[in-house]
Amino acid sequence: MERTVQFSEGHQIFRESFRKFLMKEIGDRYPQWEAAGIVPREIWKKFGDNGYLLPWAPEKYGGAGADWLYSVIIIEELARFGANGVFVPLHNDIVAPYIYTYGSEEQRKRWLPGCITGDTILALAMTEPEAGSDLASIRTTAKRDGDAWVLNGQKTFISNGHLSDLVIVAARTGGSDAPPHHAMSLFVVERGAPGFTRGELIKKIGLKAQDTAELFFDDCRVPADNLLGPEGQGFIFLMQKLQQERLVCVLASQAAAEKCLEITIDYVKERKLFGRPLSKFQNTQFLLAELASQVTAGRCFVDELINNHAAGKDVTTETCMAKYWICETAIKVADRCLQLYGGYGYCTEYPISRFFIDGRIQTIYAGTSEVMKLIVARSMGL
Repeated sequence: MERTVQFSEGHQIFRESFRKFLMKEIGDRYPQWEAAGIVPREIWKKFGDNGYLLPWAPEKYGGAGADWLYSVIIIEELARFGANGVFVPLHNDIVAPYIYTYGSEEQRKRWLPGCITGDTILALAMTEPEAGSDLASIRTTAKRDGDAWVLNGQKTFISNGHLSDLVIVAARTGGSDAPPHHAMSLFVVERGAPGFTRGELIKKIGLKAQDTAELFFDDCRVPADNLLGPEGQGFIFLMQKLQQERLVCVLASQAAAEKCLEITIDYVKERKLFGRPLSKFQNTQFLLAELASQVTAGRCFVDELINNHAAGKDVTTETCMAKYWICETAIKVADRCLQLYGGYGYCTEYPISRFFIDGRIQTIYAGTSEVMKLIVARSMGL
C-alpha cells in the first residue's frame, strides 16, 4: 500500500544509500558481534562519517539540519536489516535530544559534535534494580559538593552500557519527602569520571550484539556544569521525551513485522511439502492473510503518528496505544511466521529466528505493554 508519509525524492535516495551502507558495513558480520556481545566501536565512526548520526542536528554543531523523516528511515532500515543490536536510534533520537533540548549552548557545543562524528557514544541511565517503569522510585542520589555533584547509586539494563562515552543519569536531588516530579535531576556523566564503573555485559536471550550493562556510581564526582537543565526538572524532562522514545520502538517493531511477512512469503513459495509449495495450502494462505491485514492496519496507524509527531502535535496517548499494540503484534507476526518455517525457523541461520528473539524486548523496555494500557486507561478517565 502507498504510505501516507510524504517521503521526498531526497528521502528515497537517502534510504537506498543507507541500505547499501548496511550491506557493506554490516553484511554477514553481525553474528560475530552477537557472539562478542558488543558492536565494534569503529562501526559507529562509519555511521558518523557517512552522516547517519544525528542527521537532524543543526549545521553549526556538524549536523545536516535534516527533518525527522531521515531518522525515521534509519530506524526502519536498521530494523528491516535485522541489526537490532546497533543502537544508533537510541543515540540519535532518544538520548541526544536531551542534550539539544535541555542543554546550554556551551553544553551543546561541547558534546554534540562528537555525537555526530561517532567519537562520542550516548546512553541513558534511568532503570534501576527496583525502579523500572516506575521512575518516581529511583534511589540514585546526587548531592552538591562545592563545584561538583556527587552521585551514588546503581543503574541496570543500560543499553550502550560499555560503549558509551556520555551517560545521561537520572538522580534524586531532593529530599526523600519531596514530590518525585521536583526531586529528580539529569546529569551527564563522562567516561572516566571518578567513582563511575561498569559491570559485566548482561547476557540476554535476544539483542545479543547490544552491550547492555549495569552502571555503578560510588561517590562519583561530576562537574557542576554537567547538570542538564535546571535542578529538579529531571522527571519532567523524562516525561516530555517519552513520546519520541516510545515512537522509536513503534517504528522499529512495525518495520520488523513487515520484514518478517516479506521473507516468509518468499519462503513459503519456495518450500515444498507433500509435493507442492507451502504457499498453496489453505492454512498458509489464511494465516498470512490474517497477518498481512494486521501489519497493514499497523502501518496506517504508525504513519499517522509519524506525521503528527513531525508536525509537533501531542500524541502521547496514541503513542502509548501504538507502543502496546504494534509491539505486541510484531511479536505475534514473528512467532506465526517462524511456525511456517518449521524446524528451520528455529535455526539461527534463518533471519526469522533473530526477528523472533529480538522482537520480544519491545513490549518491555520504554514502558511495558501493561504500563501503556494503564496510561491509555487513565486518558479515558478510568
